[in-house]
Amino acid sequence: MNIALSFVFNIFYVPWFVIISLVLAFFVTLAISFSYISGGHRHALRVFRFGIAWYARTLIKFFYPYVRVRCEYSEKSDATEPYIFVSNHRSFVDSYLLAYLPYEGVLIVNTWPFRIPVLGYYAKLAGYLNINKMAPDVFFEKARRLLEENVSLVFFPEGTRSIGRAMGKFHGTAFRLALQSKMPLVPLCVTGTEKILPKGSLLIRPGKLTIRRLRAIPWEEYKDLTAFALKNRIRRIIGEELERMENPA
Repeated sequence: MNIALSFVFNIFYVPWFVIISLVLAFFVTLAISFSYISGGHRHALRVFRFGIAWYARTLIKFFYPYVRVRCEYSEKSDATEPYIFVSNHRSFVDSYLLAYLPYEGVLIVNTWPFRIPVLGYYAKLAGYLNINKMAPDVFFEKARRLLEENVSLVFFPEGTRSIGRAMGKFHGTAFRLALQSKMPLVPLCVTGTEKILPKGSLLIRPGKLTIRRLRAIPWEEYKDLTAFALKNRIRRIIGEELERMENPA
């Protein structure tokens, strides 16, 4: 599809995108309010987080077949157990794709997602952690508490979206937390989002998105590594898998 047709598509769909977002936000709010009354604060938070995931998946499906999503899993896993997920990061759309993971999860993000209208407000209420606004000891304490509550954590260790397919350097916070908490680490590979919504663009383009969940790496396999060595190992695993996904033999 050329740029002209893509522009026409966006003119038609974006207003509906906004309307549907507001409608879904309304129903999620109702569900959360009912959950809080019937089950208390912890139950309401769980419903809230799954509600946000449902909201994100619904919005992505709204663009089908203009945008198609494929989810792949390297192994079966227990969705009732918490994990520390680490993913490459190419576009704002990546955070929507993570909603396809069947886990109660919290995103570890920088400041900018909290500035997004509606979604940013809901992210705060859902307990997403703004790593730039917390002292390290406060962040690690809150992160460990979430894991103890069987809430998985999702990191973009590059810290910001990469340009194109080139993966940036990883920061070490996720890996220090993994070593301290002894939780399984799960690499995630996301492809196609850099074409759908490139960095610096507001024009949604057609394409196929893939999220692949790799094998969970238990603490016993990495306990003797430093955080520096661990982050480089996970970065290499993700990089090699992305190469296989995008350049199949």
